[in-house]
Amino acid sequence: KHLFENEEECRAMRLKGYEYCRNMIWKEVGHKYMDTFEQAKRHGLREHVPAFKLKTLSARQQRLPEIKLDHLRLMTDDTGMLQHSNFNIPDRSHGYCTDDNARALIVIVMAQKILRHDESLNSFSAIYLSFLDHALNKDSGRFRNFMSFDRKWLEEAGSEDSHARAVWGLGIAVAHGRNKGQVGLALNLFHSSIEAFEDFTWPRAMAFGLLGMQSYLSLYGGDSRVRQMRDTLAARLMERFKRSSTEDWPWLEDVLTYDNARLAHAVISSGRCMQNDEMLSMGLRSLRWLKKIQTDEEGKYFTPIGNKGWYPRYGAKADFDQQPLEAYAMIDACLEAYRCTRDEEWVAFAYKCLNWYLGENNLRLALYDHTSGGCRDGLESQGVNENQGAESTLAWLMSLLALYNHRSRHTVKAALPDESGDGEIKKADVLESLSEIG
Repeated sequence: KHLFENEEECRAMRLKGYEYCRNMIWKEVGHKYMDTFEQAKRHGLREHVPAFKLKTLSARQQRLPEIKLDHLRLMTDDTGMLQHSNFNIPDRSHGYCTDDNARALIVIVMAQKILRHDESLNSFSAIYLSFLDHALNKDSGRFRNFMSFDRKWLEEAGSEDSHARAVWGLGIAVAHGRNKGQVGLALNLFHSSIEAFEDFTWPRAMAFGLLGMQSYLSLYGGDSRVRQMRDTLAARLMERFKRSSTEDWPWLEDVLTYDNARLAHAVISSGRCMQNDEMLSMGLRSLRWLKKIQTDEEGKYFTPIGNKGWYPRYGAKADFDQQPLEAYAMIDACLEAYRCTRDEEWVAFAYKCLNWYLGENNLRLALYDHTSGGCRDGLESQGVNENQGAESTLAWLMSLLALYNHRSRHTVKAALPDESGDGEIKKADVLESLSEIG
């Protein structure tokens, strides 16, 4: 009777029970099996594994670059990740921001799924989580954003975007984190910060928040409070699309600015999870349009909207300065569209966006620096911006990791025996194949 009358205590007990059992679900048991097989392979059993090659589609045959975290490590100190750099050298004068530390948390959590035996990653996720913990103003429930190099906050509350990016990072950490203590802190911060969305009006902030809530709900689907907030934000975005969209401009604003595909991504993801066909259809329609207007006339490479003028509804699209963030947003959105439709065109375009970093762009210049592991800050009319700041480097790493994770999921699925039962494919064979992707 006491629990039924005390909703908060009942919810806390339910979450504790849920968390306690998470390491016994089949997905986690499967990870433990895979870890065991990897250890056996490293200790000399690999020579007994028969050769096995996966059938791949042309897009999947592209060799992915190595996951190189050197520049991320260089840009991170014991406070967090610094915002800017002079060339590939950290620039301390601009200090830190919540935006970048939230993105860095996503990178490390995603990297841990691929680089499962790199224990050093655990300390980096702890640094970024600690930054977010300190950034949250516990009285207002809002994240501060900008911090000077001498660790002084420059504001009492950051932008809606920075708050929402923090919630996005926390949702990813809750859903995919591997350290129990870190997941516990992420969970507490997540719950302390979602009420702020009640008053948010900025579409991109709604989109970032939706993605964080979707990740959280992938584990805690029974949390009615978060589910209701998710539904409310998705409905607000959808209403904006319906109010502003036309046949030749299927968009929710009169100008395309930054992180555009993230809005379509959030609507597609919400439509899929909420089983809302109208929402899903609207998201896919807007993403197809973004894909069309951000491809060169010959269809060879990705041409994101530049931030020197953007793309007004009745004006011309700006060719420069093109930002790495746009490529990452398109990659994520395309992979989400593929999950919904199984249409390979989306995977092919995701690879086209990755290749934008590697030199398949208007100027045929690479933004990714193979030497440092960083990414240059943008494609300008006269060439690349040689600075390798946090946002651009994190966009590159998130893009690459998204495709690594997508490819590994596809590889495991492709390696499973078909329903006819002909032939036996062993898990060790799958591991052999996974070691060769990229």
